[in-house]
Parts: sequence; structure tokens; C-alpha cells
Amino acid sequence: MTITESSSVPKSYQHILALAFAVKEINENPNILPNVSLGIHILNSYLTARMTYKATLSLLSTQKKFVPNFSCDKQNQLIAIIGGCFSEISVNIAFISATHKTPQLPYGSFLPLKSSKMLFPFLYQMVPTESYQQMGVVRLLQHFGWKWVGVGAVDDDKGDRFLQTMMPMLAQNGICYAFIVRMPKWDYVDEMIDLILKQFKNYEVFFEEKVNIFFVYGETPSFQIVRIFLFIATYMEWPPLGKVWIVTSHWDFTSVSIQKNWDMQTFHGSISFTAHSNPPPGFQKFIEEITPFGVKGDGFIQDFWEQAFSCSLNNQEETYKETCTGEEKLENIPGILFEMKMTGHSYSVYNAVYAVAHALHDLYRLRLKHRSLLEDWRLVFQKIHHFLKLTMFNNSVGETIHFDSNGELVTGFDVTNWMMFPNASVVRVKVGTLDPQAPQGKELTIHDDQIVWHQSFNQVLPVSVCNDNCYPGNNRKKKEGAKFCCYDCVPCPEGMISNKKDMDSCINCPEDQYANENQTQCIPRIISYLTYNENLGIILFIMAISLSFVAALVLALFIKHKESPIVKANNRNLTYILLVSLLLCFLCSLLFIGQPGKATCPLRQTAFGIIFSLALSSVLAKTITVVLAFMATKPGAKMRKWVGKRTANSIILLSTFIQAGVCTLWLSTAPPFPDTDPHSFYGEIILVCNENSATMFYCVLGYMGSLAIISFIVAFLARKLPDSFNEAKFITFSMLLFCSVWLSFVPTYLSTKGKYMVAVEIFSILCSSAGLLGCIFFPKCYIIVLRPDLNSREHIRNSNSEFKIKQRLHSSDLLVLRDQCILLNSDPFSTFQRVSESLFPLLTNLNPPKQHNKSRAWFDKDCRNLRSLLRKLQNKPGDFIIGEIVSQVFFNYDNLDFTEQPTQMLINEPTSVPKNYQHILALTFAVTEINENPNILPNISLGFHILNSYLTARMTYKATLSLLSTQQKFAPNFRCHDQNNLIAIIGGCFSEISANMAAISEIHKTPQVSCVHESMEVSPL
Repeated sequence: MTITESSSVPKSYQHILALAFAVKEINENPNILPNVSLGIHILNSYLTARMTYKATLSLLSTQKKFVPNFSCDKQNQLIAIIGGCFSEISVNIAFISATHKTPQLPYGSFLPLKSSKMLFPFLYQMVPTESYQQMGVVRLLQHFGWKWVGVGAVDDDKGDRFLQTMMPMLAQNGICYAFIVRMPKWDYVDEMIDLILKQFKNYEVFFEEKVNIFFVYGETPSFQIVRIFLFIATYMEWPPLGKVWIVTSHWDFTSVSIQKNWDMQTFHGSISFTAHSNPPPGFQKFIEEITPFGVKGDGFIQDFWEQAFSCSLNNQEETYKETCTGEEKLENIPGILFEMKMTGHSYSVYNAVYAVAHALHDLYRLRLKHRSLLEDWRLVFQKIHHFLKLTMFNNSVGETIHFDSNGELVTGFDVTNWMMFPNASVVRVKVGTLDPQAPQGKELTIHDDQIVWHQSFNQVLPVSVCNDNCYPGNNRKKKEGAKFCCYDCVPCPEGMISNKKDMDSCINCPEDQYANENQTQCIPRIISYLTYNENLGIILFIMAISLSFVAALVLALFIKHKESPIVKANNRNLTYILLVSLLLCFLCSLLFIGQPGKATCPLRQTAFGIIFSLALSSVLAKTITVVLAFMATKPGAKMRKWVGKRTANSIILLSTFIQAGVCTLWLSTAPPFPDTDPHSFYGEIILVCNENSATMFYCVLGYMGSLAIISFIVAFLARKLPDSFNEAKFITFSMLLFCSVWLSFVPTYLSTKGKYMVAVEIFSILCSSAGLLGCIFFPKCYIIVLRPDLNSREHIRNSNSEFKIKQRLHSSDLLVLRDQCILLNSDPFSTFQRVSESLFPLLTNLNPPKQHNKSRAWFDKDCRNLRSLLRKLQNKPGDFIIGEIVSQVFFNYDNLDFTEQPTQMLINEPTSVPKNYQHILALTFAVTEINENPNILPNISLGFHILNSYLTARMTYKATLSLLSTQQKFAPNFRCHDQNNLIAIIGGCFSEISANMAAISEIHKTPQVSCVHESMEVSPL
């Protein structure tokens, strides 16, 4: 067959030269197949199945005759077939060679058919399977960060299998395809041009701006289709296609002779996975010596020479071409047509010849041991298949050649960077390797600095993404309805960073670091805690020390004046305990300042809880002591046995031990420990004490709160008890302040963060302790320091008698005394002398008359003064009231107004019994003695309320009910306003009066002391 110019591929001629060079080396090498020469028989497949079958059968037929499946004449001693370069050609050859059990060594790609080893057991692939190349492409795209690629595949079964395998692999590795272009299959040039013209619009997607990477799967015919497409595009006034082409070893940048002047700049900077190549020494010299007239038996050189140099070796037939001289230099041929450097396919041919030769050599060595094999050559050549599987040798460049169990050559691929120049020269540069035997993830090795990119990129790494890169500080967010490679860029959430481009998600910084302002890197956090060097710590320290000094000063003052009445009157020992505990409260706040440690953290809350409980229990003990003292004064009271130091000490010990037990349980089960808080403040790590058990912490606070509330309630109820130095009012106010501070502490503590939580707790400790110190002790300090005249026994006596009586006497009492002054007008002066001696010193500075012969004017004057004084002392209730009903004045009048107080009635003409006035004086004298006696009812004063019975039952009932009614109002059986603190009723002097009084007092369970002149049945009270 004649090879026309339109179908010639000069670049493939190097494969023939590689075969010839290998055979020549073997025949000249005495160490391989000595005394045996190899021959070659080369046929053309014409890229069609029909001619491939014919060529294969020709190799298996009788010499110089095409008689397939017959053995006649002299047979070709064919030991192996090398070829083809394309997968379809190789498969067509394999169907024939497998039938004849002839080994086949294709040096190009082979279809990845299932069970191919079973179908073609005599097949030995010189190039690894294409799955390795697909994996290499993925690694290459990942290496350069190309996520948005265009994919081209031939439109046949091979292209379908490629897409079914490659598309999921790209998606699994985070790579998307922008489009898929199916290139039509081509067998003849005219068909190819017709298909391209019909489907030209489908190729417009090649010019999409954001897609800078084209990954093309196809073989040399596919490349010719693309070249024709680009040639036509130049006439369509389309912009230059400045992209990066990624191709596999199936593709070779070759041109037929008619395309040698077409522009190849579009493919400048392309990257391909090519079959590994390592040119053997002498090959380039062998090529340089090739001339069309110096080679015999080469049926391809004439056509190659004429196509490559555009000349004619036969002047008679090619009159329009120049005559070839035969001295043309192959290095002058454009690289697109022929390369002087051995290509990967040629190197595979070279190794295939040596593999067959070494297998045959091993077979000949076996022949020397088994002479019987000499006569049957057919059996000998069939056994070469077994030797090919086991052959292993080092070629002329020192590389080891052997096949794996699947019949594939154990080798890798070269990553080649193509440079196309305007003068049609081509330079291929090896910029990396793909080693399928390398560990996973390290299969691809590439040298970025050696790669030359297309001119449109200005030697800057191309970017091929669906959208612009997400720079550090942002992360990708998928677009709705778009491929997963298309995303929006959103800033990282607060506290997270992204330090690389196109991160799928932001990452958290380590706990000891935080994100910078741009959220691109993590920087170390600042260690922070409440220290003595900062303003807040200094202020709290000064407050604690100052208040501690004040507490110590108050304690020293009380110790100095320990014998003074005001100190002794308020339970001196309890006062000392309270002051010492308050001093410790101020000092324990210093444990909260400074770096938390293993020793300070457990001590902080436990010391605070126990010391505060001691202070509160001291306050509670003081308050309960006062209440018990007054309760014990009631006749027949059973509380007297609880009055004393033992009760106060028991209250303090019990209350403190309960808190100590809670703290001990806390320390033994979940003790506080030093911890870090990296979340409260941005850029800081707060060193804190972790309570470890919030339950135990709030149990400590709750117990202190319960003590404070109990103290407040008891003090509030006892605030009106009579006492010269009664602390109940001050304790009530201090407990109200204390509870207010700690109630506001809880929400404030929970709402603050970091070291400010510690500051809040310290401030609460100082404020509550200062409230106790100020409210309870500052009034006493005022008396001790500034008013020492009030801190005396005489003042206490006056306070317990005069002052209290002044506060407790009612108008009814004053009217009775006023009436007595009126009745004394007719009484001797001695009577008034006894009254003034016993009663007047308690009420006024008035001196009693020392002589009985004073004038009546003096007496009248003093009575007037007494009446005036008594009017000023009205409405002053006593601590405890003793009521008396006497029969001083009586009258016979039945129409009395029952709605008015009996003592407020105007008696114009009373009938008096002066002798009974002594009963009143006896009561007054007894109360006076009791109030002045420190051994009886200390700090408590008695009052009295005297009413007249008028010697009538009706007025006796009314007088008794008046004593039991609300102060200043006659409202029997009702409790409203201030009640009379009535503890007993004394009277009457007559049995009928006593019986009438007992009828009322019995109902109210009020003791009645009666002095009757005759026997009578009286109430048990």
C-alpha cells in the first residue's frame, strides 16, 4: 500500500529506529544470544482495524506469502510481536497473537478490559495501566490547587469508561469539572473535518474564562481533531486559547506532514504524563547517521524523508518538489515532526526488544541442558512466554526491567512540560515523576520552578477555580444549586482562623492562643488575674488593710475599756469574738488577690465561709442572749436555765462547726483547684480558682445566708426591748445591710466574668463585714470616746429608772398621781413627804420638803410643778407594766359613760379614802427599788399602771379591761397598735373587787396578786 502525504506521521518513525537500534545492539553484543541473530519485520496498521488484522496475520504467515493458518514452505520464526502504540490497535493485534500463543508487547496504552489477563495471557504491557495516570492527574491538580477544570474525552467506549472512572475520582478529591466535551472519533480526515464543522458550537466552552485547565483523554487521532479545531478557530476571530493542557501518555504532540506549519503556541506550557524515558547511549548518534541511501531494507525511510524535509527522492514522480540530496540533517526537522531525543514510546520499544532477547537467551541456555529440544523449534518458541514472565535484567542505562504478576512492566511515568516555539521546534522538559510503587500520597514528585507556563500567565502559577480564592481569614460556603467547588467566601466566626487559602472551614485556636484581628493566625493569650500591681487590686488591698486596722483599733479600744459598763453590759466575751472574726474576715479577702495556687484555692472559700459563720453566729448569740434574758424575767418562766454564757458559747460552736463540716465535705469530695478561663475575655487567659462543685459553694453561701436571716429576724423582734445599751436595733440594721449585700452579690457574681468575679466577691466580703463593724460598734465607740459621761453606772441607773419610766408612763397613771396631789390638799405634810421621798426623785429634780412646817403655798406650788411635769411625761410605755387597781375614790353614781377611760372622768365631788393612797406609794417604792438594783432585771425597767375601781363592779371590769387593752385606746379583746406589756395585776383590797378582777384576768391568763380581808374562792391565777 502506498502511504499518501495526508496520512503520514513522521514522528512515529522514531519507534522504528528504536527497534532497529535495539536489534543492532543485541546482534553486536556477544553476551546476549551468541551465535544467534535477531531479525525484524515491520508492518503498518494504518490506524484501522482491518489493516491491523492483515498485518498481524502477515507476520504469522509463510514468508513472502499471505497464507494465514497454514504451515507451508518456510515459516517465519516469529518469537514476539511489539506493538501497537494505540490501545485499539493493540487489542486488535492481541486477538490474533493470543490465538497463536505468540507473546505481544504493546508499547502504548491498552484498554483496561476486565479479565484482560485471562483473555490475553500472552500480553506484556510496556507501559503501566492508565489507572495510575488518572491517579497522577488528580495528584497534579491537588498539587497546584486547580479545582475547576474542563474535561475532554473521545466519544467512544474508551471515553465512556474514562468518564465513569475519572469523574467520581475528581469529586472525591474536591475537584469539579466545568464542562465535558466529547471529541468525535476519527478514522479518515474528510470524516473528521465534517464532524468538527457540524459540532463547532459545542467547542465554544473551551473559551470560558475561569477554566484555565483542560484535561484531555485521547490518543494521537484525538490530538489531530483538536489541531483542526484550533486551525479553524483562527478564521473565526476567536481570542487565543491561553490555557494549560493536561494529557496522559496516550496523547502525543505529533503532526502529520500537512500540519507542520500550523501554529502550536496554544499547547505551550502543557503538562503530560509520558512513558518513562532514559535514552541509551549511542542512540542519538545512530539517528544522526541515518540517510535515505545508507539504509537497506527500510521501507519507511523514503516516505519519512520526503515528508520531513518536503523534498522528493524520485524526481520523475515529484516534479513540484525539490530533490532530496540525502545529506539533510534530522536535527533540522521541526520538533513537531520529529525529535532527536528518544521519546517514552521509543524507549518502551527499546526495552521490549531487550526483554524478548533476554527471554530467548534464557531459553537457549536451557537448550544446552536439554538437547532433545533441538529438533522441535515450535515448542521452543512457545516456551519463550514462560521466560518473559520471569525475565529480569538491567538495560544499558542501568535500569531494572521486569514484569509484575499482571504482565505489566514495573515502571513509572515522567511528568513532561512541553514548550512550543514559533519556529515549530518543540522542547520537552522532564519536571517530575509519577511512581505507582511510592507510598500513598507521595506518588507524584514535581519541580514547580522548572515548569514554563503559557505566555498568557506571565510565568505566574495559573489559577483555575470556580470563583476567586478565599484568602486567609475567610472560609468557603457552598453556593446553592452550584457544584461543590463553587462557593462564597465568608469571614471566619469570632475566635476562629483560617491561615490558608480556600479552607473549607475555619479552625479553633489552641486554648492558650487567640485569633488576631484579621483572623489569619493564632497569637499567644495574655495571662491575667487579680494582682497587687493593678489599680483594682491595689484599691481592694488598701480597703482590706484599712478595715482590718479599724477592726483591730475597735478591739483594742474595747479591751482597754473592758471594765466600763457599756462593754460589760453587752456581753464582753461575745463582743471580743465578733471583733476578732470581723478582723479575720477583712484579712481573708487578701487570699483572693494574687495568682491562684494549689494552696490558696482550697483556702479561699472555706476560710471565708468558716470565718463569716463565726461572725454571724456571734451576732446571733448576742441577740438570743438578750431575748432569753427578758423572757426569763416573767414569773415562773422556764427560760432562766438557758440564760448564761453556756448558751451563747453553744450557739457559736454549733453554728461554726456546721459550716466547718460543710467545708470539710467540700474539700474531701471536690476541692477547688487552679484553672484557666480562656473564654471570658478575648485575648486573655484568666487564672481562676475552679470551685469544682457549684453545689457545695452555694451550700456555704446558703448556710451563711440562713444565719444572717435568723439573726435579722430575732434582732428585729427584740429591737424594742428595754436596755440602756440594747444592740437589737443596731443588729437589725446591720443584718439588713448584710443580707442586702449578699443578695445583690449572687446576680452580680453570675453576670461578671474573669478576675472581676473575684473582685465582686472581695467587695462583698469587705462591705458586709464593714456593715457589721460600723452598725454594731461605732455607736459604742462614740460613747466610749466622745461621751464618756454616758458610760457610767449612775447614767445606767438613771436610764434604767427615770428614762424608762418617762417613756412608759401613760396618761391614766399621770391622772391618778394628779388626783393624789389634789387629795393631799387636806392631808398632812408628812404624807407628801413620803410621796416625794419615794416618787419625786424618779421624775424630777424637785427636792422634797425637809420640814413639816412648810407653808401651804409651797405645797400648792410643788403640786402645780408636779402636775406640769406629769403632763410632759404622758404616753411613754414601759418595758414591762405592773397594773394595780385601787379603791382610792368611790362615788354613788350609776350613769357613768362607759366609752371613756375611767381615769379621764372629771370627778367634781369625789369621796376619797386617803389611807388607801399608801397602797399606791408602796407599789411605786417597790418598782423604784427594783429598777435601781443591778442584780434584779439588769438592763430592764419596770413600769406601773394604776387605775381606780371606784368600789363598783362595773368600773372594776372596765379598769381591768383597760389594763389589758391597746395603749391609749379602750379596745378590749383586740390586738392593735402598741399593746401594754402587762405582766401582772395587783389588787384589789376587797374580795368583791378581787373577784371581779379575777373574772377578767383569768380569761386573759394574766397573773393577779390579791390581798383580801376574808376567805373567798378565787381563780387559779
